[in-house]
Amino acid sequence: MSIKKRYIALIAVIGIAIGWLTLGGTAAVMHYTSSTEFCLSCHTMQIPYEEYQGSLHFSNAKGIRAECSDCHIPNDPIGYVVTKVRASKDIYHEFISGKIDTEEKYEQHRMAMAETVWAQLRANDSATCRSCHTFEAMDSYEQSEDAVKMHQYGQDNNQTCIDCHKGVAHFAPEPEMDSKAFDNLMAFTQQTAANAKRVYSVDYTELEDLATISPTTELTVIEAAPDSRTVRLSGYQMKGAEQVLYFGEGQRAIIATLSEQGQSQLEVGEYKMDEYGNEWRSASLIGEITAPVLDQQQPLWAYAEQLDTVYCSTCHAKIPAGHFTVNAWGPVAKGMGERTDISDYDLEVLTKFFQYHAKDVVGH
Repeated sequence: MSIKKRYIALIAVIGIAIGWLTLGGTAAVMHYTSSTEFCLSCHTMQIPYEEYQGSLHFSNAKGIRAECSDCHIPNDPIGYVVTKVRASKDIYHEFISGKIDTEEKYEQHRMAMAETVWAQLRANDSATCRSCHTFEAMDSYEQSEDAVKMHQYGQDNNQTCIDCHKGVAHFAPEPEMDSKAFDNLMAFTQQTAANAKRVYSVDYTELEDLATISPTTELTVIEAAPDSRTVRLSGYQMKGAEQVLYFGEGQRAIIATLSEQGQSQLEVGEYKMDEYGNEWRSASLIGEITAPVLDQQQPLWAYAEQLDTVYCSTCHAKIPAGHFTVNAWGPVAKGMGERTDISDYDLEVLTKFFQYHAKDVVGH
């Protein structure tokens, strides 16, 4: 019996040794292949690594560095294993397909690669982000006022981290609007009825030598000719800023810039002081336009929503136009636009879309 026990003990020891070697070895391999050093052994990882080096996740005042695995590999066992299995495709593309082995190829596939990672983070509720960042641990006094508002908005609307923080460690894909979208918008002007009583400017439109009308502005038609229209431009003027007309009283959405001649020909009402001490009056101007126009705003808003998808949603979740007021949307849209290569015209249309659907406009 003693010999038998020794055999059993030997088998047990061998089993434990094999188990330790297989499980421990597997764990060691998994751990090593999760290191930043291992990731960088692939030539195709040099571009994202250089981008990462310029981010706060690499270098910051607190001296806390997030490694590749901290952002890309979940901590839960199932998510960890699934992610490691998925990563096998990287080996295939590194050594066989050469899919992103040049900077040109990398840029060509940047959007698709980014969307894959974003989808994974949405699916697991940004698990890797939340392993370091939680709403409960945030000190709102250390954040900007806008950051506090957006974090609260994210909580109230069940958004996840990646909905807004897409370019935190790597460059976000460069958004690009298809030029056909603008061509389609202009095509709608050909459908504008000759006898339309109310029209809307599509582009910056000259009102003779009197004013430059901003895109999306409503105009009342007084008389229509084959190649022109005599229209009335109506808005509000604020004392101290007489060179522009605004969308509404107290609402700083510019609908036109006036020349000196235009200012002298305005039909105006009486100034009234608002709650902030600013004085406003109604103002209108009659003149002739020759530029193409629309008889409804919907094509402009459809174009603006495409701009929102391309230039805004590439970096963060869409923010409803009703989230801010008319006056708040101006600086918000300008600040965000400066982070992209959106054209001045497209930014103007997009800003007007937000302002015309702002929370202090809709329903009034």
